[in-house]
Amino acid sequence: MRFLALATDYDNTIATNGRVADATWAAIDRLRESGRHAVLVTGRELSDLMTVCPHVDRFSRVVAENGGVLYDPATMESRLLADPPPQSFVNALRERGLANFSVSQTLVATMKPNEIIALELIRDLALDLHVVFNGDAVMIVHPGVSKASGLLAALDELQLSALNVVGVGDAENDHALISACGMAVAVDNALPALKQHADLVTSLPDGQGVCQLIDAIIADDLRSRSSSLDKCRLPIGARHDVAGAEPVSIDAYGSVVLVIGGSGSGKSTASAMLIEKLEEAGHQLCIFDPEGDCSNDEYTTVVGSARSAPDEEEVLQLLQDARGQRAVAVNMMRVAPGERPQCCVQLLLRLQALRAKTGRPNWLVFDEAHHLFPAQWASADGTMPDFESGLLITVNADQLAPAVLRQVNVVIATGDDALERLKSFATATGNEPPDGPSSAVSRGEALFWRPSDEVACVVTLEKGHRQQRRHRRKYAEGLLIPERSFYFRGPGDRLNLRAHNLVLFIELAEGVDRDTWLYHLRRGDYSRWFREVIDDDDLANEACEIERDDSLTPKESLERMRGAVFRRYTQPENPTLPKLEP
Repeated sequence: MRFLALATDYDNTIATNGRVADATWAAIDRLRESGRHAVLVTGRELSDLMTVCPHVDRFSRVVAENGGVLYDPATMESRLLADPPPQSFVNALRERGLANFSVSQTLVATMKPNEIIALELIRDLALDLHVVFNGDAVMIVHPGVSKASGLLAALDELQLSALNVVGVGDAENDHALISACGMAVAVDNALPALKQHADLVTSLPDGQGVCQLIDAIIADDLRSRSSSLDKCRLPIGARHDVAGAEPVSIDAYGSVVLVIGGSGSGKSTASAMLIEKLEEAGHQLCIFDPEGDCSNDEYTTVVGSARSAPDEEEVLQLLQDARGQRAVAVNMMRVAPGERPQCCVQLLLRLQALRAKTGRPNWLVFDEAHHLFPAQWASADGTMPDFESGLLITVNADQLAPAVLRQVNVVIATGDDALERLKSFATATGNEPPDGPSSAVSRGEALFWRPSDEVACVVTLEKGHRQQRRHRRKYAEGLLIPERSFYFRGPGDRLNLRAHNLVLFIELAEGVDRDTWLYHLRRGDYSRWFREVIDDDDLANEACEIERDDSLTPKESLERMRGAVFRRYTQPENPTLPKLEP
C-alpha cells in the first residue's frame, strides 16, 4: 500500500460553512478502516476548532494554527511547534487601534485589509515575521512555520513519510501542505492557482470532493490516477529507435526491476543511476549488499562489515526514521554464503511488516542478487515475500530463484549479449522471448523490456549527476568471492595463489617469481581484472599502459602497478593473507 494517510484542510475542504457533513465523516471512517490515517491540518486555533468540530478523535493527529500547534486526540496532549507572537508586535497592533485581531499560542490572526498595517509594523519593528493568507483571513507567523512544517512533525510521530501521504486543500496556505505530500489534490472549489498546482482536482466541491478522493484511495491506492503523473515515474533514458528520442520511464511504485549484464557491461553504472534517481526523488532505500560494495557517505548508512554481521534491530531502527532520506545498506560479507538467503528472507519479513505500517523503505535493492536468491534454493517458493517495489542486480536471470523472477515486471539488460540475457529471462519465466535489435548494445545503452511487450527497445540511459561511488574499502581489504578473485597461476598453471582484494594482489605479486609476473602481465590479465571485477576503468587504463610498455623491467612494471593501485585505494594496517588453494 502506497498511500497510508490523508492530510486535509478543514474550512472549505472537509467542512462547508464550518461544519463537516455526516457523509464526510462516514468517508473518513472508511479511510481509517482501510488501515490508513487521517490528519487534519488547519489554520484555525485549536480551541476554536474544538467548538466546531465534534469528531476530532477521528484524526490520528491535528495540526492547528497553520503549523504552530500539534495535537494528539488519543492522548489529548498538544505541543507548540513555534514560538508565541512577539509581545512588541501585539502591543503595536493595539497602539495602532486595530481591534479586529486575535492572538493565539503561535500566531496573530486578523482579516484583510489589515495585512497592510501588519506589514508596516513588521518593517518598522524590524521583526522576522511572515504573513500568510487564507481567503480573507490573514495570519502572522514566524518564518518556517507552515502547514507543511506542522504536517512533517505529525508524520514524524506517526513514523510516516510525506511520500506516502495525499494532501488536499482549497486556499493559499494549502500550497505548502499539498506540495509536501506524495500526491497533491485540490477540491473543485479551490482557488485556480491551487488547482493549477495540484496533481489531481476533484470533480466535486469541499466535503463531497474529499469523499470522492477517499473512495479513490481505497479503491486502488490511486494507481489509476497517479501512473501517468511525471512525479510518480522514474525517467531512465530515451529510445532512439523512434523519431524524437521518446523518453522511457518506469513507475516509481510497484516496479520490480531486474538489471542483468556481465562484468564491464555497464550494469553497475545503470544500477547506480537508478539508485541515484530514487534517492533524489526522496525514496528511502534498503540495500542488500552481499559483497560489501556500499560505503558510508552522505547518502548511505552501512550496517555490518567484513568483520561483523549486520544487526537486524539496527537496520530497522534506522529505517523507522520517517524524515530519514539516507539509504540503509545491509553489508552481508560476514554472513556465510550458504546462510545469506535465509538471513535475507528473515530480514525481509520484518521489513514487510514495517512497510505495511509505514510504507517504508520505499524500495528494496538487491545487489548481486544471485547470492541472496540462488536458483537452486529449494525453499524459495514457500518463503519469498512480495517486494512491491524493488531493484535486483545480477549477471544472468537463470541464476535467480523462479519465485523471485515471477515478481519482475521490468528488465534492463546491458552488454553485447543483452538480447540473449533477455531471452534467458523469458525462458526462465515461461514468457515468449522478445524481439530485439540485430546490432550490439553499446556502452551507455541497454535493452529495456517489459515481459508483457513483444519487443525490447534500445535505450540510451541517463547519466548520473553524482560521481560514481568507489567502494575502496571492499576492494582494498574486503573478501571477494572466489570467482571474482585474481589467481596467480603462471605458465603451465604451476601456482594457484588467490588474491581476494587489491592489497593482497600487490603482496602476492611482490612474492611470485619473475616468470609468473610476466606471464600475466603480457596476457593483459591485470588490466582485465581491474576493469571487469574491480570496475575501475581509470586503474585498468593505467595498467594497460604498463602492460604494453616493453621497456620496463619486471621490477619496474611491478612498482608502477603498485603505485597505480595505492594511489586510488587505501591500504589497511593489517591485511589478512588468503589461504593457498591446492
